[in-house]
Parts: sequence; C-alpha cells; structure tokens
Amino acid sequence: MGTETAPETATGASALADRKREQRGWYFYDWACSVYSTSVLTVFLGPYLTSVAKAAADADGFVHPLGIPVRAGSFFAYTVSLSVILSLFVMPLAGAAADRTGRKKPLLAIAAYVGAAATAGMFFLEGERYLLGGALLVVANSSLAVSMVLYNSYLPQIAPVEERDAVSSRGWAFGYASGALVLLANLWLYTSHDTFGVSESTAVRICLASAGVWWGAFTMVPLRRLRDRRSTRTASATAPGLRHFVATVKDMRRYPLTLSFLLAYLVYNDGVQTVISQASVYGSEELGLEQSALIVAVLLVQILAVAGALAMGRLARAYGAKRTILGSLVAWTVTIAAGFFLPAGSPKWFFALAVGIGLVLGGTQALSRSLFSHLVPAGKEAEYFSAYEMSDRGMSWLGPLVFGLAYQLTGSYRDAIVSLVVFFLIGFVLLARVPVGQAVRDAGNPVPTRI
Repeated sequence: MGTETAPETATGASALADRKREQRGWYFYDWACSVYSTSVLTVFLGPYLTSVAKAAADADGFVHPLGIPVRAGSFFAYTVSLSVILSLFVMPLAGAAADRTGRKKPLLAIAAYVGAAATAGMFFLEGERYLLGGALLVVANSSLAVSMVLYNSYLPQIAPVEERDAVSSRGWAFGYASGALVLLANLWLYTSHDTFGVSESTAVRICLASAGVWWGAFTMVPLRRLRDRRSTRTASATAPGLRHFVATVKDMRRYPLTLSFLLAYLVYNDGVQTVISQASVYGSEELGLEQSALIVAVLLVQILAVAGALAMGRLARAYGAKRTILGSLVAWTVTIAAGFFLPAGSPKWFFALAVGIGLVLGGTQALSRSLFSHLVPAGKEAEYFSAYEMSDRGMSWLGPLVFGLAYQLTGSYRDAIVSLVVFFLIGFVLLARVPVGQAVRDAGNPVPTRI
C-alpha cells in the first residue's frame, strides 16, 4: 500500500511546486508593468507632454495634429482618450486569438515588448515633438491594455478556486510595491538632477524611459515561467477575430449573472479610476497644495496599497470576496465623503485621505479580478477578460465627465469630488444583488467554500 501511494505523493508535490513556480512568475508581470502606470501616466508624462505641446503651440495656444486645432493643454487628455478607444478594438481581438490558439504567451510577449519599447522611446520626447509623444503614448497604453487581458486570463489556470483571491491580491501587491520603489528612485533623480549633472527635462525623459526598460526587463520572468495550455475550443470557434468576439458577446448572454457582475464592476471601478486621476487636481486646485505634497501622497497610496491588497486577501479567505469588496465600497464612500471637508493648505489631511484610498485601492481591484475569474466558463478566459478590461477602460470617461460637470455647474471642486460617491453607492447596490454562488455554478465552475 505504501509503495503505491509514494509515487502519487511525489507527483502531487511536484505539481504543487510547478504551480507555485508559475504563480510566482505571474506576479512578476504586475511588478514589470505597474511602473508604467505609476511613474509615466500618474506622475511624469501628463505635465511633461503638455509642456512639449505648449512649446509647439501657435500664438493662440493651439497645436494642429492632422490639421485639427487642439488646445495644447488638452492634448494629453485627448491622447489618452484615443488610446482607450483603440484598446476597445484591439483587446477583444487579442482575447479571441489567445483562446482560439491556446498560445497566450507569445501574444503577451508581443504586447509587453511593444509597450515597453514605446515607453523607452519617450526618452526622445523633447523640443516640440508632441506628435511623437502622443503616438508613443497611444501605442504604450494600448499595448498595456492588451497585455493585461492576456495576463489576467492566466489566473483561472494557475490558481485553484480556494487560492485565487490570495494569488490575485499578491499580484496587485507586487505591482504597487514595484511602482512605489521605482517612483521613489525617479523622484530622487528628478529632485536632485543638478547633482547628477542633467537638466530637469532630461531627468524627466530618463524617468520615462526607465519605466520602459523596467517593464521589458522583468517581463522575461513571467515569459520563462508561465506555460500555454492546449486550447479546448471546438473547430466552430475558429472564426476570425471580430466575428468571434461578436459571437462571444452573444455567448455571454447565456450567463446573465456574469454580466450583472460586470455591470456592478463597471460602475464602482469607474469611481475608483476617477478618484485616482482627479485627486491630484483636487489637491492642487481646491486645497492649494504644492507639487511635492501631491507626489508624497502618490507614494503613500502606492505603499499602502500593498498592505491593503494583502490584508483584504486575508479578509476574503474569512468572509468571502463579495463581502470584502462590499466592505471596501463602504470604505470608499466614507473616504470620499470625508474628502469634502478637508481644509485648504493643510497637506496632513490630504495625506490622511491618501492613506484611506491606499488601504482599499489594491484590495478592491485584486478581489474584483479574482471574483470575476470564478464567473468565466472554462476555455474562454482571455475573451471574457477582454470584456472585463473593456468594462474597466471602456467607461472610464463617465466618472471624469461627472466630475467635470459637477465643477462646471457649481464652481467647486469639493462638490465635484463628493459627486463621485454615487458611483460607489450604485456599485454597492448592484453587486449586493448578484448571487455569486449561483453565478459560479452557471458558469460551470466549482464554488469555493467562501465566495
């Protein structure tokens, strides 16, 4: 009897070791690409690309890409919007191709290295080369979106149902830790550029390019450790990309509870993304804070998001992912409502707001990803995660629109920031109404002990 079970035990131990090794490799893509989101999009590129566009502007303050008059101060925002629109076309095609062929890793490599190369190329963004900056931003942003579809779709394959919340949370934690580490190094270079013998603009270009180098270098880790699975799709599922995606959308109608979760995620995540993008505007315009204070706040969010993601992963093991996300939405509501009362000219209270955001930011995102992974039918991971990313990016204009309209109608950024509470309240109600256990069963997946 013992001689029969020993090989089985050895095989089980080997499979466990292989799975853990693959999970560790998976974490490193968050570590690789999150630097782009933090250092490039959140801190450096917006102000720098705007300054380059203003240098190229005419006497009335307009640049003319493709002959279209655009205010130099709006060029960055319009370019980001263009990259989102392009992503909406490319993500489903990549997801369909990945599920159809079963070869996610080569597609992940292409998306990652195109994005990393575009980011590294931002070193050459100087003078009046605003069109170069816009083109590189569109390519990098779209490549990141595609790579995240493929990266996220590995989660159901590398983590059993009981491990998924913890694995997803560790991935987000790796990303936030990486973002904080590189941002800290970049800020040292930026604030001490004279000591290093470079100009301020050169320091910024080095910071931008370093994010691309980091992204490309650490992408090698997941590419070495992740493995492709043989596609389980039938021959009828080999239609060309766009037609295949249309078929996928129709297929998703067979899983209305999965769509209900996506709707809830679309609403509350739009609130999350808007807070991230508009908090610095609130801090500078309404509270009158210096740039240095805003940068410290960004670092606080990055560092605390690591602890928050891991802590909420533990809470999910005890209370389930759905309850933990609902709790985080309550915390978001309280935090943003408290932001209405922050006194002007007092950075310590803005730092307190950053602490509140950081503690719930990583966990909300990580657990939403892992919860959705339970609602995806087997063999359709990349396609369904393309829909998930489209829910993330495709409606990312709505929150800023509400924020902008609130400011336009009231003339107060305080009213604008508190208007975002509605996204968390509606998202809470929509998510609370989703019977996630039934949704998991409808998708044909095993239901975790706590969900």
